[in-house]
Amino acid sequence: TDLQITTIDSSCCTLCNMSHANTTRAHVSEFEVSSDNVVYTDETITAKYSYDHTMVEHKDGKGKVYPVTTNFEFKTQRKAPKVGAMFVGWGGNNGSTITGGQLANKHNISWETKRGEMKPNYWGSLTQASTTWVGTDAQGKEIFAPLNKVLPMVHPNDLVIGGWDINGCNLAEAMERAAVFEPSLQAKLKPHMEKLVPLPAPYYPDFIAANQESRANNVMKGSKKENLEQVRKDLRDFKEKHNLDKVVVLWTANTERYASIVPGVNTTAEELLAAIDRDEEEISPSTIFAVACILENVPYINGSPQNTFVPGCMELAVQKNAIIAGDDFKTGQTKVKSVLADFLVSAGIKPVSIVSYNHLGNNDGRNLNAPAQFRSKEISKTNVVDDMVHSNPILYEPGEYPDHNIVIKYQPYVQDSKRAMDEYISEMFMGGLNTIVMHNTCEDSLLAAPLMLDLVLLAELCGRIQYRVNGEGDFENFHPVLSMLSYLIKAPIVPAGAPVVNSLSRQRSCIENVFRACVGLPPINQMRLDNICPNFGRQLQGWTPN
Repeated sequence: TDLQITTIDSSCCTLCNMSHANTTRAHVSEFEVSSDNVVYTDETITAKYSYDHTMVEHKDGKGKVYPVTTNFEFKTQRKAPKVGAMFVGWGGNNGSTITGGQLANKHNISWETKRGEMKPNYWGSLTQASTTWVGTDAQGKEIFAPLNKVLPMVHPNDLVIGGWDINGCNLAEAMERAAVFEPSLQAKLKPHMEKLVPLPAPYYPDFIAANQESRANNVMKGSKKENLEQVRKDLRDFKEKHNLDKVVVLWTANTERYASIVPGVNTTAEELLAAIDRDEEEISPSTIFAVACILENVPYINGSPQNTFVPGCMELAVQKNAIIAGDDFKTGQTKVKSVLADFLVSAGIKPVSIVSYNHLGNNDGRNLNAPAQFRSKEISKTNVVDDMVHSNPILYEPGEYPDHNIVIKYQPYVQDSKRAMDEYISEMFMGGLNTIVMHNTCEDSLLAAPLMLDLVLLAELCGRIQYRVNGEGDFENFHPVLSMLSYLIKAPIVPAGAPVVNSLSRQRSCIENVFRACVGLPPINQMRLDNICPNFGRQLQGWTPN
């Protein structure tokens, strides 16, 4: 009898909670801000925004904090341009998957599986499949809207896709080789993809694993300077052929080894351009692409862990005010790590040992089997906890870090279905130990593809946003090193002197709150004063628009 009563009560509580959630939340498909500080025209959204922040003076462990308010004005171009997305490594697993997924969505292609009929979607995309909190209504309901309705964004179905690859397979052949999609979907996509063929790409064998040589049958000839000029020509030709307003380039090719930072070669923009002219060995293919895009004012995003953005490349991007972002897509294991490490440290629990093991069987895993390429990946996956450790000197002494080990093995049989296993050991109250062990099986390219779309769409949108401070001077663009995209990146590059933030919740908050500022809305906070201060909550119940 006792057990029956408990079961019934538990069910009732579950049902009550579900009902409560349904009655306290609502959704709008789009919205417009009504405020004297926001002006909508056919061309722009202009918003005045008060940025409340804090400045701190500190010495010998003691600080004095000053609340500061700075007046911003944001201007966003409303018209979504016609955009081309060009992928380096277009014929790889990620490139063929993102192309096939976009075509399936664009042409509404469904397919049969043993689980029944599947319909195309953009699940896994921050911009296409997530919502954001907008506010509350007079009844206290929380109102949510699609994130892509805060500011006008390009729809992924409208992207024109192209790219380069060292292998000459058409995209239908690349899709079949990748074995990511179900055969029934591949058959329906084949007529759309077999005419899509990658452009030749630079191939410098020293930078990727020797086991990739057999794939390299579609490579650019000539010197690095000639390769640079050919990439620039490819960008101009693609834009002209498809009558595009903008092009965004994303590196999704093999992980390269780290480039050595050599004075006289790549430490300044001037050195880097001169080194390309004289065909220096230590200039990687990814840096060639980055420099070409910077010189053509095309946003360039590095989706692999190598140090594409050597100091000279970073300096050149700032000089030319050309958008760059990177490094390395944050999809499965590392995304979870950036949540779990943040949770543990912010809860006052001290991670002391983190071991992350992967095995995968796609070409990415094959390339990472080489030590130099694995080292690039190891660095990007290890650094993800650094800022959280540095934020808590109560737990960690200066220079103290958790023992952190990364293992990646090539296991051909599992193909794109990557296995990730993690163990976190943490010290807790009164000498206790807490151990968390998890196993994650994920389709690697199906996680990466929607994230790649997000990077393209967000980079394009950020290029349409300008700001000025205190109403002075002309409107300016955001800093070209676009750290705002770090939610999607394992090892985010940031402007010189800026802190690196790896906490996933803080990274997402940055995107949401910058969007909100551009339409004159205050940042999202979790103070819940309308819930914890009854008198204020009662006042809101009588709220009506002025």
